[in-house]
Order: sequence, then C-alpha cells, then structure tokens
Amino acid sequence: MDWYYYIGWAVIISQIPFLVFAIHNYRFAIAKYRKKREHYTPRTALIVPCKDLDQDFDKNIASLFGQDYDDYILWFVVAEKEDPAYHRLCELKEKLAPTSKTKDVRIFISGQGQSCSQKVHNLLYCYERIPSDIEVLAFADSDICVRSDWLRHLVHPLRLDKNGASSGYRWFVPKKNNSATLVVSAINARVAQLLGNTPFNQSWGGSMAIKVRTFRELKLDEIWPKTLSDDLSLGCAVKSARKKVEFVPGCLVASYEDTTWPELFEFARRQFIITRISAPRTWWFGLLTMLYSVLSLWVTAALAIYAAKTSDPNASFYAAVAIIVFSRQFVSTLLRQRMASKLLREHWAKMKIAAVADVLLFWIWSLLLLMFILSSVFGRTIRWRGIRYKLLGPTETIVLGQ
Repeated sequence: MDWYYYIGWAVIISQIPFLVFAIHNYRFAIAKYRKKREHYTPRTALIVPCKDLDQDFDKNIASLFGQDYDDYILWFVVAEKEDPAYHRLCELKEKLAPTSKTKDVRIFISGQGQSCSQKVHNLLYCYERIPSDIEVLAFADSDICVRSDWLRHLVHPLRLDKNGASSGYRWFVPKKNNSATLVVSAINARVAQLLGNTPFNQSWGGSMAIKVRTFRELKLDEIWPKTLSDDLSLGCAVKSARKKVEFVPGCLVASYEDTTWPELFEFARRQFIITRISAPRTWWFGLLTMLYSVLSLWVTAALAIYAAKTSDPNASFYAAVAIIVFSRQFVSTLLRQRMASKLLREHWAKMKIAAVADVLLFWIWSLLLLMFILSSVFGRTIRWRGIRYKLLGPTETIVLGQ
C-alpha cells in the first residue's frame, strides 16, 4: 500500500480538531454576545486616536458618544490641528456631547511621534494625562461603529484578575462589492474565526481595554514609546505575565471598507510585517496553519485526480479525502458567516454579498491569504497612515517620515 495512503488517513483525522475548534469558537461567540453586562462599570477612559476622515466617520464617532455607560470619559487625539479630523471632531463634540453619558469630552493635539508609531504616540499622550481615579483604559479606532453596550462588554472581563486585557475585533463590511473589498472581508473573517475562549487570542487596538494597574505592572508605559504596534505589544506583554487576552464577542465591530487591489496588498503586507516583527510566534502560527489549509485542500484534490486518471485502486479513497477536507473548510466558512450574521445583525444586509463570496470561493481566498503572508517574509519598512517606519525589532522603531 502506497505511503500516501497513510497520509490520507492522517489528513482525515487532522480535520477533526480544526472542526471542533471552529464549532467551539462559534458556540462561545453566540453564548456570550447576548448577555447583559451591568454589574461591573469602573471609571473608564475611552481614548480614540484619529487621523483624517475615515469612511462613515460621523457615524462611527457618534456611536462612541452613544455608549450606555455611566462613568466614562471620552478623549480624542490627533497629531496636528490641521488634520481634517480635528475640525470635524470639534463640530461633533458640540453636537453630541450634551446628550452623551460621558463625563468629559476632550480633543487633544499630541504633536509628531519620534520613536514609535504616531498612533502609539497619541495614546501615550492621553495616558500621561488621565485623572488618578481612572481604573480602566479603553481604546477604539475611528473607523469602527459600535453598539451602545460595547463599552460595557469590553470592560466586563477585567473584573477577573486572570484576564490581563480584553479585546474585540473588526469585521469588514463592504461599502462597495468590488473584488478587492470582498477579498479583504473574507480574509479578515478567517482571522476573526480564530478568536474565542482559546490561548491564541491577540488583542486588537481598535477595540481593547486594560486596567491602569495592569498597564503599569506590565510596564507598557516603558514599552510603547519604542514600538510600532499598540495591540501586539500589549498582547505579548499580557501573555508574558501569564495572563489572558479575553476575546469579547459583543465587541466584534463593523468597519465599513472600500478598497482597491493595490491598497489591499499594501494593507495585508503591512499587517503581516508588523506581526512578523512584533509577534513572531503569531506570524509563524498563521503561516503554518495557512500552509496546511492550502496544501491539504489542493494536494489531496490533485492526488484524487491523478489516482482517477491512473486507475489507482485507491482512487475512491483519495477522492473521499479531498471531499472531507473541502467539506470541513466549507463548514468552517458557514460557521463564521453565521456568527457574523448574528453578532452584527444590523449590518447584515450590507454583508450578504461578501458572505456569499466567502462561502463559494473560500478555496481561492486561502491561496490569496497565504500569498499575503509570504509577501511579508522579507522587508522591515512599511507605510502607515502616510508615515514610513522601519521596524528593527518588537521594541525598536525608526520613524522615517512622510
């Protein structure tokens, strides 16, 4: 019996943990997102760095003003007064602050960062000015739209000391259903599906929170001034302290996107370069799992075709292996899209075409995602929000300028 017959059985057996993992994360998300979070509401500073006007900027900012949370301050920060976001934030503050539950709304101008990313510089600028009675730091990006109980859900896991940080994640909702936007939605969905009650969680800076005490214990106020990535550095510090990054399904947030192929390639390569330098274990995990996903599907399909053409006596078995692999990946795709349809119900009408594209073409998106990861193997220079950076290490960044 040929050696690849035994490999076929190994491939079949290996599909079981992948399927169990997907089902486990799906059930975790569905069980958690509906729960009411009313009994833990410490005084919180919600910090939102801004640069330029993101798509649906007004709607996104309004959702942050509209939090059903009795004790939070809302601080926005830009690098310079000339940023278009600054003037629009001033207008929105005038309009929305009187009806908001937030205790204090401020718009800071931080100046240019010198040894870290502009985003991290902005966050540190606000951190250094928080009142002494603030217990929790919460962070949001200006390109997300959140539900009214988002902050309650985000802060809730921090009541337990084992949770060093809490985090949501983004779900790209296409503004236009062009091919590049559908692709970025699909590959981002694959990453979102990895999050759950697992040790593989990473924090995401667009929707994350940490206690002030924990932030200082982990010495993030010393790490951040030298790093590019706020979230990966925070997640690594939390895990190094043997604490958990808790994924919060209720903080899966819609991020409306409209991109082109050049923009998609730049975005994906930048994300994976940052991950490779800042969190190499996470990068290797992503590379190896995608390699396995692609090879198990395409190689078994090729083997089944070859066996059929050569009248191999085991041809039906090899065909079964390929069908099982395809079916497992298909079920995983259905689960992540079903999860999104429940957690982001109000956005579902605009997500349907992207969901169909993911379900029908997941076998192609896997190849593209692997290509994007491989494109980040070499290079340390990126452009982010108009500024070029060179990443020398997880805590060493050179700002190259515009």
